[in-house]
Amino acid sequence: MSAPSELNQQACALYQRVLQTLVDADARFLVGGAYAFAVHTGIERHTRDLDLFMQRSDFDAISGLLRRAGWEVELTYPHWLGKVHAQGQTIDLIFNSGNGLTPVDDDWFRHAAHAEVLGVPVRLMPIEEMICSKAFVMERERYDGADVAHLLRTGAARIDWHRLLQRFGPHWRVLLSHLVLYGFVYPSERAQVPAWVPELLIERLRAELCQPAASSGPICQGTLLSRQQYLDDIQRLGYVDGRAVSGGTMTRDEIAAWTAAINDPAAQAPADPPARPSAAPQG
Repeated sequence: MSAPSELNQQACALYQRVLQTLVDADARFLVGGAYAFAVHTGIERHTRDLDLFMQRSDFDAISGLLRRAGWEVELTYPHWLGKVHAQGQTIDLIFNSGNGLTPVDDDWFRHAAHAEVLGVPVRLMPIEEMICSKAFVMERERYDGADVAHLLRTGAARIDWHRLLQRFGPHWRVLLSHLVLYGFVYPSERAQVPAWVPELLIERLRAELCQPAASSGPICQGTLLSRQQYLDDIQRLGYVDGRAVSGGTMTRDEIAAWTAAINDPAAQAPADPPARPSAAPQG
């Protein structure tokens, strides 16, 4: 691993201070993003920021704690995300997903992994929730399918498959699609996925194919995968936005605000990721 630049050192120092501040205050949060991914898969890569997950009910308390410590905090998108701004760096405070499908709940904490991130002992988001969160990221400029494949390859024996199926719920087709791709990417590792899981999902698929189509009108659930690539279906072709009817937590106003942010440069990920993760699992 190459030595961090001065900018990287500043970012890591900031992240360390934030983590230690939260741990010292016994705040209820989980570390996700590249740091958790490194622990779950062994893959270290440059990270654009620090992702902290929490329940929505804890967001205000954690925001207040960080503000009192001297950092600027905003509730950027009320349906899923806030941000900490300090020294030109950004830390994400996440309590849902952009599509509104994966709110953080008590189960995330019950099944959290433990590790040291930047020397601070913390809890990490569970592998099942990481898979579920990443499985729905299929934007034109970002596709997390490779991350899902790596999580499946390294974590298949640790995954609670019943929990994972429960997390996907009625959107099990998305999980099935990733399992099919996993078998393509790693043909020699297909047996790592318990046979009963794809068999169950394929049986569900077969049963649906034998049923008449629902008559509730045209719905496009593509917006649960990409906030941009299916707008034509919603705006021009008259499909109902799947985020509004598929068990999500987004209101019409929140959908509109998240769509409007597509062309907002401030809402885009930085092009030059500044830091490389340093996370060590604890026994």
